[in-house]
Order: sequence, then C-alpha cells, then structure tokens
Amino acid sequence: MARILVVDDDAVTCRLLGEVLSRDGATVLGETDPSRALARIEAEPLDLAILDIRMPKVDGLELLRCLRERLPTLPVVIMTAFGSIDTAVQAIAAGAVDYVSKPMNLEEIRATVRRVLGRKEEVQAPPPAGSEELGGMVGRSPAMVEIYKTIARVAPGGSTMLILGESGTGKELVARAIHDHSARHLRPFVAVDCAALTETLLESELFGHVRGAFTGAVGETRGLFAEADGGTIFLDEIGDVSPALQAKLLRVLQEHQVRPVGGAEWRRVDVRVIAATNRDLAHGVASGRFREDLYYRLKVVTVVLPPLRERLDDIPLLVDHLVRRAARESRKAVVGVSEAALALLGAYHWPGNIRELAHVLERGVALAQHEVLSVEDLPSELQDGAPATWPTASSDRPTLQELKRRYIRQVLEETGGNVSRTAAVLGVDRRSLYRMLQRYGLAPRGNTQR
Repeated sequence: MARILVVDDDAVTCRLLGEVLSRDGATVLGETDPSRALARIEAEPLDLAILDIRMPKVDGLELLRCLRERLPTLPVVIMTAFGSIDTAVQAIAAGAVDYVSKPMNLEEIRATVRRVLGRKEEVQAPPPAGSEELGGMVGRSPAMVEIYKTIARVAPGGSTMLILGESGTGKELVARAIHDHSARHLRPFVAVDCAALTETLLESELFGHVRGAFTGAVGETRGLFAEADGGTIFLDEIGDVSPALQAKLLRVLQEHQVRPVGGAEWRRVDVRVIAATNRDLAHGVASGRFREDLYYRLKVVTVVLPPLRERLDDIPLLVDHLVRRAARESRKAVVGVSEAALALLGAYHWPGNIRELAHVLERGVALAQHEVLSVEDLPSELQDGAPATWPTASSDRPTLQELKRRYIRQVLEETGGNVSRTAAVLGVDRRSLYRMLQRYGLAPRGNTQR
C-alpha cells in the first residue's frame, strides 16, 4: 500500500486529496505546515509527496529542495494555481517528477499518482546552476502545462526538435524557451524565417558565401549557422524549404558541417537545430515534397502547440498579460478589459491565434480613452465573428456575473448543497468554490436563496 504525503496550507485540499487517493488504496498523510511535514518524513516511510507551491513561511520549491536533500529517491509532484513555464521549469529542474495545475482535475491527479508510483526510479537529477527566469509564454490550461513540462525536460539536452502548430501559436517563443533553459543559453539564438527568402538567398543566409560566389557578392559572409555556433538556430517554416536545400540541411544535421556558397571548404559548427512549421510534414513526406530522412532527423522530439480556440480557458490570462504589455510599450494607463469585452474575446474563433489577439489588444490600448478596454475598443470583426445569439448592450438579458451566479446556484441545488460534489461539477477546488459562494451571496447545504 503506497504512503503519500500531501502538503498544502489549505486543509480542505489536504482532506479532499486524502479522500480521493484513499479510495485508490493509498495511505495519505496530510500536513498544512511544511515544517511539520519535514519532521514527519524523518519518522515515517513515504512513496510519494505532493506539494503545493504557494505556502507561507516555506514555499513548495524550497520544501522540494529540502526533501531532495533528505530523501533523494522520493518522487515529488508539485501542484499550483499559478501555471507558467517558469514554475514548471523550476519545479522539474529542482527534482519534481511531475507538475499539476489548479483548479485540480481529480481524475488527472489520480492518473498522475498512478503513473509516478509506477516509475519511482525516474526521479530527476539535481538542477544545474543558473537563472530560471523566462517571460512570454502564458497559460495554465492542461495542454500548456504539458508543453511547459516538455520544455523543462528536453531543454538541458541537445536533441533536435520539431515544433508544430498553426501560425501565431507561439512556436518561436517555445524555441526561445528551450534555448534559454539549456546549457547554450549564453550563446546566440538565431531565428530564420525560411519562407521569407528565395532558395538562393536562403542558402546564402544559412551557410554564408565567399567573395564572387554570385553577382553582388563583393565580400565573404559567415552565414547564420556560423553565427549560431555554440548556440541554437531556429528554422521557422521549414516546410517551405526546397528539396535541394533540404539535402544540404540534412548534411548539417548528420555531419555538423556547412560549406559557404561558392566555397570549397567544409566548416564545422556546433549548433542545436529547432525547426517549426504550420504544414503537415508527414503528408509532405508521403507526397514526396519533403525528404523522409530529414523529417526523421528533425522530429527527435516533437512539440505540438494547440490553436487558441482549443485553449479558451487561457484567454483571461493572455488578455491580462498582453494588455499590460501593450500599455507599458505605448505608455498608456490601461489596466485591463471589461467583463463584456472579455466575454467577446472568448467567443471569437481567433484564426490568427495569439498573434491576432495581441494585435487586437495592442490596437485597443493605443486607441483607448479609459483605463479599462470596453467592447467599443475592440474591432467590429470580433462582434461579427461572435455567435448570432450574442446579447447586445441594449438587451434585457442577464449580465455575465448573473449567469455565473445562476449556474452555480443550479449546480448547488442539483447536488443538494454538497460542496465537494458541486466543486467537482464546476471543475474548481473547494476553496475556490467557497470564494465564489461568498462573492455571489450563495450558501451551501441546500440553502441557496438569492
């Protein structure tokens, strides 16, 4: 029978996890005080620890490091309501074997516990020294949490990587995150848009050229692979590269050598290659447009970025981040968006993904006359792209807050006022549910009067 230590300053979370994991046959030890938890591990054998990352006095990362010092083989899972790549990198680099985001999906955490207990020997090595700061990537949806964990695990190595995703999903941000958290972070990160140049110009840009190699080549250039030596080169839109250039890229990956256009000598380069595309490369291989050997050389590790329409839960976080960034860059005193504007942003299908969202908010901030962006500050195509039943400002339909209040009250009534069941249906933890009940003037245990 597995013995699991749960450490969270919220006693409700400790009890909830205790109930859920006990039903799976585990013995669960709950602690709300990290100091008591440290004392307890000295006296009792453990198979797994689950730690909250935000706690008073001793936070989860500090507690994790203490646990690793005393019990280096104990697997640790970090849970947090503050999902970000920084948190994932810090947790996994400090030795956590997994990372889950709040509000908790109980089935997800049960599956995580089963998976971790099944491979206890796969505890991470201690972290390398270095900075753990990174900005730009925002979101804590399950898909993004998985991407953060993948980045944290593969960044320290040197594997070639392939990033797939629609235009505007943030492929270059992922590539930069991998570089910034690798041993190459002090060396150059060089990004190349392969679709922006003709075949001849792209070859010259990548590999350099010697004097007289072609008309206008009045001097010698090193090329971007040489510029990235010791660091990382990011080949964006690799699916647009011609077959002839694909063969030369394959040589670089196999032999780690480049030859300038018009030159005779091969030059050795030490470069990590990260490629990205919005095309279906597997289909390109099948149709003969993309080399199969290059495809398999690139996809040693593959990261698939979801389109924004598949991670709508992240829109409030993205909007807050992008509005503050736009306000800072334009020196405007804009601090956020109205609830109606946020609802409209969440209803749009975003064919241009995060890049389109950023442009919309940048425009809104630039034209804003108030501290909070309203529907009137958003372009008309967003309203045209919303569902036909979208309520207008002049309608007598309830506000978004009132709709939320009615839905929570309905679920409470259906569960007979049972807080645990209501929280599970709503997909939030009990602590979040209590805050919502207080905010909307509702009461549990069947007493749900207005």
